[in-house]
Amino acid sequence: MTYAAITGWGACMPPAILTNDDLSTFLETSDEWITSRTGMQQRRVSHVTAIELSTVAATRALACAGLDPKDVDLIIYGGVSNEELVPNSASGVQVALGAKHAAAIDLNTACTSFCYGLTTATAMIKTGVVRNAVVIGVELISRYMDWSNRNVAVLFGDGAAAVVLQSTDTEEGVLGSVLGCDAEARHTLRVRGFGCGYAGLDISFGDTLWDFDGSIIFKRAVKAMAESSVKVLQQCGVSPDEVSLVIPHQANLRIIESVAKHAGIPMEKVVVTVQKYGNMSAATVPVALCEALAEGRVKPGSYMLMPAFGGGLTYNALLVKWGSRITPLGRSDIELPPCTRTALEMVNDIRGHQDPHGRSKAGLMAPVFAEQRLGV
Repeated sequence: MTYAAITGWGACMPPAILTNDDLSTFLETSDEWITSRTGMQQRRVSHVTAIELSTVAATRALACAGLDPKDVDLIIYGGVSNEELVPNSASGVQVALGAKHAAAIDLNTACTSFCYGLTTATAMIKTGVVRNAVVIGVELISRYMDWSNRNVAVLFGDGAAAVVLQSTDTEEGVLGSVLGCDAEARHTLRVRGFGCGYAGLDISFGDTLWDFDGSIIFKRAVKAMAESSVKVLQQCGVSPDEVSLVIPHQANLRIIESVAKHAGIPMEKVVVTVQKYGNMSAATVPVALCEALAEGRVKPGSYMLMPAFGGGLTYNALLVKWGSRITPLGRSDIELPPCTRTALEMVNDIRGHQDPHGRSKAGLMAPVFAEQRLGV
């Protein structure tokens, strides 16, 4: 039987740090308010594009795997942060890597995009469509954040990470996947302001309004992630005690703690990065995986659980069996260009181009969404 082993991994975190105290300079908030509610203390703001973040992460992952970019069959760019809709972002990564033989796919299921991409690439390897793949989780949320909205502005950050999958006869990689979508509540997490529904209106990219019902999202996130975690373990015949690590989507520390409790897994087995990076949407799971490997927390042959939840409201739980290698075969000297501004300076620059009231752009509420037209 064919499996898809994770043979390479690499992250790319922007160097500029936005602290809770920085946020309090333009929002009615404080370090204590943010930390007590979310567990977040800081997050990153990128001075480069999402394609650049992705390229550095993918280059590091390929070096780790010892795989030449020219031998890559597939690139999956997972996230909602695209430079353009046409051409797609994955093709930009392909050019930058020199992976001229690779197919290039953008995959957007919001915060679950990396995990959905990992499942997709695994299935394509198992069925013989491709032999190997690079799967990226990346977000550049700072560019389209509504910085006037405290409910969301304190939560999100930028970052990227990638893994390399290669065909193998050894039982490893993604052994089980539970994917789903709680679409009845899709309206509880919506970013208004970009997309075809807003084309031709008196707005520009970055002028956004975020619909974010934290209470509903919290309850549904915990339920979906916990239930799908239990389900994927049962499908694979693995008990919670056999799981060595849980690498969850880092939406909020309280959500992470609740999911672990409901799944019957102690917090000492859970990888937590939310305090350092905030919610990086599609990038949180692969970045946390890279950190766990760097810290020596991943053991050969161990089981890892990867639950996630995002806009849509999509959710998943993956069970991954790690292979025998936990150290890179090689390393790349690629780096981001120097950052000459602080995170707060970059955010204030973005804020300066947004409507100061955040809700007065003409026509921003105009689109009638599909569920309203269809009466569902």
